[in-house]
Amino acid sequence: MQLKDKVVIVTGAATHIGQAYAVRLAQEGAKVVACDILDCGTTAEMVIEAGGEVLPIITDVSKEEDTLEMARQTVERFGRIDCIVNNAGIFDGLTAKPILDVDMAEWDKVYEVNVKGMFLCCRAVFPYMKEQGGGKIINIGSGIWLQGMPGVPHYVSSKAAVMGLTRTLAKELGQFNINVNTLAPGGTDSGAKIGRDDTSPAAPSRAGRSIPRTETPDDLTGTMVFLASADSDFITGQMITINGGDALY
Repeated sequence: MQLKDKVVIVTGAATHIGQAYAVRLAQEGAKVVACDILDCGTTAEMVIEAGGEVLPIITDVSKEEDTLEMARQTVERFGRIDCIVNNAGIFDGLTAKPILDVDMAEWDKVYEVNVKGMFLCCRAVFPYMKEQGGGKIINIGSGIWLQGMPGVPHYVSSKAAVMGLTRTLAKELGQFNINVNTLAPGGTDSGAKIGRDDTSPAAPSRAGRSIPRTETPDDLTGTMVFLASADSDFITGQMITINGGDALY
C-alpha cells in the first residue's frame, strides 16, 4: 500500500471518476474524505468494502464556508490533511452550443465551480498542510484546452485556468513542502458526458488515439496515487496527461 494511513480529500466524489479515485485511495490504505454537493453514501459504502475508512461530507466547493468546514471536519476526524484531489467540476450535463447561444449564467456557474471552487479548496487545506510540514494538491484538469473543443468554451477555458492555478500555487507553496500538480484525463467513459444538439459544432474525433481503446476511470487512478505518494515529492507545477495518445503535447 502506497498511501497507508494518509488522509486524502476527494471532491466530486459522489459519482463517476471521483468515486473511482476514492475507492483506489482506500485500496492503497488511505483514509478518504469523500466530498460532493451530492450525497456520497454509495461512495462511502464502496470505500468501506475496499477496506478503507471514510468521512463523507456534503460540500459545495463554490462556497468558501463549505470548503473551510470540509477542512475543519477532516482534521477533527483524522488529525491532518495529507492530500486533496480537486476533482469537483461541471462537465456532465453541459450541452455544446454555437458561441452566440452559450448561456452566460451557465458560463458563470462553470467558472464558479471549476476555477473558484478549486481555488477555495486549495486555500482551505493550505494552513493545515503548512502547519504539518507539507502535503499534496492534485488538481484535476483536462488536456482539451491545448487543442480546443467547439461548443463548450466555458468548460475548455476553465480547464486552462486550472493549469494556471496549479503553476502559480506550485511556485508559492513549494517553500512549505507542498506539491501542486494537475492530472489531465482525456475523454473518459465514466458516465459523464456533454450533450449535443443539431446546431452544435462537431465534436472532435478520437479516431487517432494511439492506444485504440476506450479510456476508463481505472486508467487515471494509478497516476493519481503516484501524485499523492512520496514518489512524486520532487514533482510540482506539472500537468500529466492521460489520454492514450489521443493528442500528443
